[in-house]
This record gives sequence, C-alpha cells and structure tokens, in this order.
Amino acid sequence: MSANVNTIEKSMPEAVPSELPYKRVLLKMSGEVLMGPNEFGLHPETVARVARDIQEVVDMGVQVCVVVGAGNIFRGVSGASQGMDRTAADHMGMLGIVINALCLQNALEEIGVQTRVQSAIRMDEICEPYIRRRAIRHMDKGRVVIFAAGTGNPYFTSDTGASLRASEMNCDLIAKGTKVDGVYNADPMKDTSAVRYEKVSYMDVLTKDLKVMDATAISLARDNQIPIAVFNIREEHNFSNIVKGEGTFTIVGD
Repeated sequence: MSANVNTIEKSMPEAVPSELPYKRVLLKMSGEVLMGPNEFGLHPETVARVARDIQEVVDMGVQVCVVVGAGNIFRGVSGASQGMDRTAADHMGMLGIVINALCLQNALEEIGVQTRVQSAIRMDEICEPYIRRRAIRHMDKGRVVIFAAGTGNPYFTSDTGASLRASEMNCDLIAKGTKVDGVYNADPMKDTSAVRYEKVSYMDVLTKDLKVMDATAISLARDNQIPIAVFNIREEHNFSNIVKGEGTFTIVGD
C-alpha cells in the first residue's frame, strides 16, 4: 500500500517555481519533426527524444499540452492541390494527426509521463473526446494532454487548432517548434544573409508574411494575448530552455 502511495506522489509534478515565467504552455510542432531523418512516417528515436524534452518541462512543474501536425503522413492542402476534394483531404490529415498523437502518447508513457489524447473527432475506442474542462483537469493533475484531429473542421490548419486550444486552455505561451531557431526576414535555409528577429509583433508577422503560422492562428493568438515562442525543436533541451526564458528563439507578441 505504501509503495503505491509513493509511486503516486512521485508522479505528481512539483509546484511551479515562482521564477519560471510560464505556468501552462502549449507545444505546437509539425508532423515532420517526428519523421527525423526519414522522408516519411515516424522515426522512433526522434519521437523518444521529443518525449524526453516534454518530460523535462513537466518535471519543472509546468503544465503542458501538445498539438502536432500530420505533414509526415498526409497534408490536406497538398492532397487538395492534386485534385482531391478539400474536405475529404483535410479529414485525412486530421486522422494523420491522431496517429501522431497516439505515437507521442506511447513514447511519453514509456518514460513515465501520464498522458491523455483528446480528439476533436470522436473515436471513443482509442482516445477521449475533446472536453475543455476535462483537459484542464488533466493538466492540473500533471498530465500532458495531446489535442488531436485539429479543430475537427476542414479548411483549418493544425496551427489554427493550436491557437484555439491554447486560448481555451488559458495558456501563457505557445511554443512553436520548427527546424530553425526563430523568425527570420527571409528563409535562412536559402538566404545566408537572413536576419533573425529577437521579437516581432503579431501585425508584422501578418503584414510581412513571415510564415510563422497561418494568418488565422496569428490573429487568434493576438486577440487572446498569447505570445508565441518560435524555436528549433530538433535540438535537445530547447523546449525546456525557452520555458525558462533561455536559449535562442523569437517571441511573437505585442
């Protein structure tokens, strides 16, 4: 009996240290992150590394929720551009998000992180339906909540789904994990003279078309005053660094 009590106590996160700037953070990453060096699908070692990065933040006492895209499996916009019906293509993309969410859940639970997947499209046999109050309660108990299937509607990206869920969860920050270490005035992969911004306004992202997130996602974050930290998720420990306000990243805000 005492062993069970000790296990439960160990699984509960410590209180959020007062010096940490954020209490509740939504991590948004593309599906391409999970395919690692592969050209398609899932790379188990990369998924495990991302799970460890999330665990670091949970162990700091910060509440974490996650939205992941499906670009490693299927992109609705890409399917539509090849002649598919856009609604059908977007629904296929939402199912790809569920696959990634279940994979990440498995990786997190293998290292002892309590996790729940909530889907905007009901599939009760494999995950919970999205219920706002239940999601908040899970995070209050120290569990990581992975939001799957986007908004549940076609014509909306996973970025918009991330801004929506961050708004509903009253998150202090959207951590946007990408393949570069911030927001640049040009593509740093193509232009070696590209300059990284330390901070950029929501309006500049929109007017300069800086490709951080789609316009709907940026507008929703702006309306709800949720800052966005854009960072390189492919480097280990970067997620915990930005939650501490350290490392290299760009803040999108007012």
